[in-house]
Amino acid sequence: MSRLKEVLEAGVFAVTGEIGPPKGVTVGTALEEAEEMASHVVAINVTDLQSAVMRVSSLAMCKLLLERGIEPVLQLTCRDRNRLALQAELLGAAVFGIKNALLLTGDHMVLGDHPEARPVFDLDSVQLLKAASELKAGRDLSGHELDGTPDLFIGAVATPEFEPLELHLIKMRKKVEAGAQFFQTQAVYDGDRFKQFADAVSGWGVPILAGIVLLKSAGMARYMNQNVAGVSVPQELIDEMAATPKEKRREKSAEIALRIVEQIRPYCAGVHIMPLGWADVAAEVAKQINQKTRQEVESRIQKLQSELDDLKARIPAHSASPDMLLQQEKLEKQIERLRALMPK
Repeated sequence: MSRLKEVLEAGVFAVTGEIGPPKGVTVGTALEEAEEMASHVVAINVTDLQSAVMRVSSLAMCKLLLERGIEPVLQLTCRDRNRLALQAELLGAAVFGIKNALLLTGDHMVLGDHPEARPVFDLDSVQLLKAASELKAGRDLSGHELDGTPDLFIGAVATPEFEPLELHLIKMRKKVEAGAQFFQTQAVYDGDRFKQFADAVSGWGVPILAGIVLLKSAGMARYMNQNVAGVSVPQELIDEMAATPKEKRREKSAEIALRIVEQIRPYCAGVHIMPLGWADVAAEVAKQINQKTRQEVESRIQKLQSELDDLKARIPAHSASPDMLLQQEKLEKQIERLRALMPK
């Protein structure tokens, strides 16, 4: 089973990371970034030709992560493949032992380094989620039976600051109905707006991983405000980065990220950190987030242990009722599970 799925189902605050494959076959740097984050995150996303720039495939990098004992999240976009290739890629991922897939539309070709390429978009993100759900149910998108079914934890993307939010919620609901088991969001910088978004989806029963993009400079923040739909970096954060000397930017970036996480933590199931090359900063941010998570999990274990001790004290030495024995077993398994899922 996907460890990411286990962590989210157990209600343990999850932290995931991300790497971008290289443009070429020299994969060492990307793997080093993944290994730097690995001990502090539950899983690592591998982007799929991000920004429509030609790179090594997400599937290949996910396989390399698996070989190193790192749980990957395959990203798969609709832009470059028809429904045959998309389904084949998901089956191939399952054959390799990849357990997580984030399914998304993908940036248009005009944004990338091959603007003359022909986009496919045979399916949209909702239809791709439906196709993945069909594969998990043992049949392809045309209804033909599979010889063996994939075990995939499938996610979708969301944009908390999309305007109008009501329209975005309609598409998100369609994604849930199509089989989305978790959401990963676009970058979050405004805690109040994220709370509004989280309140709107709070009854859906689908965990949300809030996107945390590490700010590297004031210029980067201004660029995102002008060019990245659904992302809005508040002016006070831009001013904060502008006033920070270059040699202090990594420290300031981590500080801002942790501040945002603290604001939104009550309203999400975890965070997805996008390092943009700053894997060391992402690892430090994840490490500090996990310190609080360990405290939360320890508190839950203590409460369960107290219930277990009380139950054991009430169980008769002879002729214990089946219900009491079942309750004891349940509490013991819950404690064992939380200990196993506690972040390092």
